[in-house]
Amino acid sequence: MATERGAADELARSLREAIQRLNRRVRQTRPVGDLTYGQLSALTSLQLAGALTPRELADVERVQPPTMTKIVGKLEQRGLVVRTPHPTDGRQVILAPTEQGRAMYAQFEKLRNEWLADQLAALTPEDRDVLVRAAEILQQVARA
Repeated sequence: MATERGAADELARSLREAIQRLNRRVRQTRPVGDLTYGQLSALTSLQLAGALTPRELADVERVQPPTMTKIVGKLEQRGLVVRTPHPTDGRQVILAPTEQGRAMYAQFEKLRNEWLADQLAALTPEDRDVLVRAAEILQQVARA
């Protein structure tokens, strides 16, 4: 039993490190000089959620509200995010990506997917088959 736990601990470390490195590399795949990582992350969160209050967005992004205020301000200046009145709370606003923001997000996703597809195409068919199964298992772990 102890050896199984030790093997699971080692696999957990190895997988976590590999996923972190891959995630970091995929995040780096973006046009230079465009959005900062924080801005892109906030835009991504809004794209996935549809709309959030500034506080909800700060919570999702795990940053303090003043930091999110600066990020949202930059996104608004670029026309990527729009504020609308909250439907039930007049003190709040709702943030949502604009059409231009959704297009920018789609461009980044396309670049990231193309980079990863290029890396996967260089693998053997057998390695790609292993990754298909690994992706299924990682999805199961993520849902647990």
